[in-house]
Amino acid sequence: MDMPKKKAVAECISDEALTHLKSYKYSAVDKSPVSKYILGPWWNAFVNVLPMWLAPNMVTLLGFFFILGNIVLMSIYIPDLIGPGPTWVYLSFSFGLFMYQTMDNVDGKQARRTGTSSGLGELFDHGIDSLNCTLASLLETAAMGLGCSKLGVFTALCYFNGPTEGLLIAAAVMAVGGIWGPEVFRVPLKYAIGEKTLLAEFLGETNTLDIWVLVIVVPLCTGHIPVCVYNVWRARRAKGLPLAPVFLEWTPLAVYTLAIGAWIYSPYSTLMDNNHLTLLCLTLSFVFGRMTTKMILAHLTRQPFPYWTVMLVPLLGGVVIGNLPLLGLPQISPQLELAYLWGYFVFAGIIYFRWAFLVVGSICEFLGINALTIPKAKQEETRRRIEEEKATQGRQD
Repeated sequence: MDMPKKKAVAECISDEALTHLKSYKYSAVDKSPVSKYILGPWWNAFVNVLPMWLAPNMVTLLGFFFILGNIVLMSIYIPDLIGPGPTWVYLSFSFGLFMYQTMDNVDGKQARRTGTSSGLGELFDHGIDSLNCTLASLLETAAMGLGCSKLGVFTALCYFNGPTEGLLIAAAVMAVGGIWGPEVFRVPLKYAIGEKTLLAEFLGETNTLDIWVLVIVVPLCTGHIPVCVYNVWRARRAKGLPLAPVFLEWTPLAVYTLAIGAWIYSPYSTLMDNNHLTLLCLTLSFVFGRMTTKMILAHLTRQPFPYWTVMLVPLLGGVVIGNLPLLGLPQISPQLELAYLWGYFVFAGIIYFRWAFLVVGSICEFLGINALTIPKAKQEETRRRIEEEKATQGRQD
């Protein structure tokens, strides 16, 4: 086997693996009442505004540009992630996240509308979602004025962000930060609920930041994770498969999470003391994005689960250099630790974009499709189909 072929097999993009994409069928079900009764009508109306020549993957990418644009605004107006910044910047965060959510939910509708659904669309959609997780949470950190504190790091890197209700709550928090300023999250909650109530007496001087970790962790541990495990158990039971091997597939995420904590929360690391959370989040966006997208690709192509990615190696290296005194070595200087993080960022970016180019190009070539455009022939085919449907409907009326 030659090297290109070995590389293709390793990345789940051999011809044998890609064959499974031809039998791809979208089967996700959104049971959220908010999606069904509130946002659903908005999404259905919005998708009809989109031109028929606009590719669904481009819709996804345009939504992500709202996030990237706000990352730029944050870096200019709230570089310390504390602020306060201009009101319109926080409102831009909120609007941008809402538009990202909208685009993320209408891209599939646009694909079915234009007859361009494919496995690439699901991979692209989830790939952008993976990149967004850390970046949207970073905007949340800035909107709440958390800075590079331990709570700020926790919010930016461990924040649970659901696709519907979670994003709406996050957008609302950003809007609140814009209207009343980030200092509002430090005001005792009793002033919001009424000082003379029993609940106000119970809360005392407790503010939003005091309970923020619970707001994140409790829904995650009591709702999201148990529901996900239950759904996986049902699916595997239907196929006669055991559940236990699934927990082994949590290994990459566990390594990723524990390594971040061991590096950034180390008393010998100076990255957060010197306000480098934004650079860290940009770097880890690439790492998390590739790690999770490789899992999705393996699922789509029915290949073995990827338990490892080379992009975790520098993260483990960060754990080492951030804890050198524990090994009996001198503490690394702030300049060298920052240089290491910059090197990690460049490395992660190169690896991610090279991998994305290789995978997307191979899938497009195999399926005979374009990634970000709809071929003229397909546009014409869709136009004729719509005209025929309208004519049929007219005859029935």
